Amino acid sequence: MVDARIQRYRVAVGEMIRGKFPVEIPIGEEDELGQLGKELFELGLAMKKKFDEINLLSKITEEVNAGLRLDDVLNNVYDSFRPVIPYNRIGCALLEEDGTIVRARWARSDASVLKIVTGYEAPLKGSSLQKIVETRQPRILNDLEAYLKEHPESDSTRKIVQEGMRSSLTCPLIVRGNPIGFIFFSSMQTDTYKDAHIEFFLQIAGHLAIIVEKGRLYQQLLELNELKNKFLGMAAHDLRNPITVIQGYSSLLLHSVAGEIPDSQREIIERIHRASGTMLNLVNDLLDVSAIESGHLELNLEEVNLEAFLRESYESNALLAKDKSIELKLECESNLPKVLMDPNRIEQVINNLITNAIKYSHPETIVTLKAQAQKDKVEISVQDQGQGIPETELPVVFTDFGRTSVKPTAGEKSIGLGLAICKRIVEAHKGRIWVESEPGVGSTFTFTLPIHTPLAPAEKNIG
Repeated sequence: MVDARIQRYRVAVGEMIRGKFPVEIPIGEEDELGQLGKELFELGLAMKKKFDEINLLSKITEEVNAGLRLDDVLNNVYDSFRPVIPYNRIGCALLEEDGTIVRARWARSDASVLKIVTGYEAPLKGSSLQKIVETRQPRILNDLEAYLKEHPESDSTRKIVQEGMRSSLTCPLIVRGNPIGFIFFSSMQTDTYKDAHIEFFLQIAGHLAIIVEKGRLYQQLLELNELKNKFLGMAAHDLRNPITVIQGYSSLLLHSVAGEIPDSQREIIERIHRASGTMLNLVNDLLDVSAIESGHLELNLEEVNLEAFLRESYESNALLAKDKSIELKLECESNLPKVLMDPNRIEQVINNLITNAIKYSHPETIVTLKAQAQKDKVEISVQDQGQGIPETELPVVFTDFGRTSVKPTAGEKSIGLGLAICKRIVEAHKGRIWVESEPGVGSTFTFTLPIHTPLAPAEKNIG
């Protein structure tokens, strides 16, 4: 007769395979089958522990991976990994200068004073870390004070001991087979990592290496972008002065300030004046982009009578429209609420939208500037009867240097920065901008400004 426990053991194994823990396993008599039941039960407990560790590690890694900046990633590690690894301190050092230097990149500790801080460095060659790089294996020191007595030349160990740490676990960070640095877990107790499972910590280090490398690359990208913005700003600023001089003097010549000029020369000077104007607009746009991306866009906020403000914008652009035989209309609700905004920046947005509408519209059409109040915002739009924009090209409209297949109707120049700048200005005002367009019918660009902007007096200048 078959022992009933066998069938129950088979069911228990099936449940464990499906990830169900814990499982009930009848032991029964103290025979060989009972011993098998005990071992199955212990196996179930071990599998549950491993299963829980994997789930926890996966969850923590997902949370940690949500960060982009390296400091954010490492701070998430410090805040999240205590359920997996005991520690009172975590440090991260990266291999730099072609892998010859180990440089501390970040550290956090429960200790009151940090002795090894960002920037601390030492040569890799001849150090104890070199062996970790060569073997790709973690290193566990269960008694840092004893290790320091044996290796009194180790400055980093001395500093860690001075912080109050007594044991450490050092894991190599390896990405695509190449070591990129180390992560150090330290404890104020001896023997904290005595029973550590090397395979588990290698798995953790593998996850962390990818996350840390992503954070480091993103940090480098931000730094390069900031450097680019500084260079762009300096170059554009240095270019603006001579271009302004060229445009100013060409304007004086065209107005015969220096005497009458022959018609043959006038055409050449007009070309110089137009080209310098185009260049000056480009330089100003580049300066705006540089200021915005570097976080130095300054908004001088004030309460503005929107109806009067829009009428001024309408009147200043009406002549531009008339020169191209386009009618500019103003449709403005009466009693529009006052809004808190930077009038110069919003005028820049409106002028850009109107100029674009005129630029891409044919003569004998209408461009309309509209404004209406909504529940908690004011909606301002510029509508044209122009060529419209293909639906597939709408996503690039507000991007830097974004250009569509639609061409200006009179050969006007465009570099594709104006709308990207408009988007940043509107969003800095806590508003939104979008476009609706149909080829052959026209386009409507709309942006919103909040009626009530909860800013404290000290926040009215935003840099």
